[in-house]
Amino acid sequence: MRRFRTPEIMDDPSVPREDLALSLRYIRGVNRRLGGVSALLCHLDFWRRDPAFDWPRDRPLTLLDIGTGSADLPVAAVRWARRHELEIRVTGVDLHPTTLELAREHVAEQDRAEKSRESPLAAAIDLTQADALRLMDRFAPASFDIVHAGLFLHHLSELEILTVLRIMDRLAARAIIWNDLVRSRVAYAAIHLMTLGMPRIIRHDATVSVRAGFTRREALDLATRAGWTRPRHAWRLTTHRFTVTSTKPPPRPTISESDAAAL
Repeated sequence: MRRFRTPEIMDDPSVPREDLALSLRYIRGVNRRLGGVSALLCHLDFWRRDPAFDWPRDRPLTLLDIGTGSADLPVAAVRWARRHELEIRVTGVDLHPTTLELAREHVAEQDRAEKSRESPLAAAIDLTQADALRLMDRFAPASFDIVHAGLFLHHLSELEILTVLRIMDRLAARAIIWNDLVRSRVAYAAIHLMTLGMPRIIRHDATVSVRAGFTRREALDLATRAGWTRPRHAWRLTTHRFTVTSTKPPPRPTISESDAAAL
């Protein structure tokens, strides 16, 4: 089954707001039930406990979420950090202005559901409009500890994917996570059945997303060509989702000129 890209309705700047809201609500459900949230949080939890990762203790961990959609993954990351009494700052970027409006509304809704919280979720989440292909114009290299892209890269051409993967590598100081769809006939049949009777935007975009997904070989090849260090692939057969991750060694401590002269 070859990779084949068809424009998704949700990417159209003129898509009706109510249709886009339906699509984003469906994606939140997919992330919650089929591994998008758990994939991100499992990696965060592993790195939190890994001494080699050197999790920051004197400042918040910084996370960039590219193609943030309705910001459900930033919300999940902040809640996870609070459960573990950790600080985290998440920046979510998306190009679609209406998507960002809906993302801000979703974060506000989640805040209203957590009235007991002293600090609102929105205080730890910065949502901004940005083109994923031009993020180096917005952020300096190594601006974030972790850079994540979930259910986003399958929207792009191969050249655009390589560009974004290279940008992710440059922006990440410690780790990169690519979380996306496995392409297979089984996955296509499963999503076809799962979306029976659903609104057209969901049924169309879900099926074309799987057709634009990636095999294990393709994902690893793209990450390697983009310069990722020892990319690692993991996937779940039951959810047809995969992650490719790469970590970097912690920065070496620097010494002052006077200390160097004394050596």
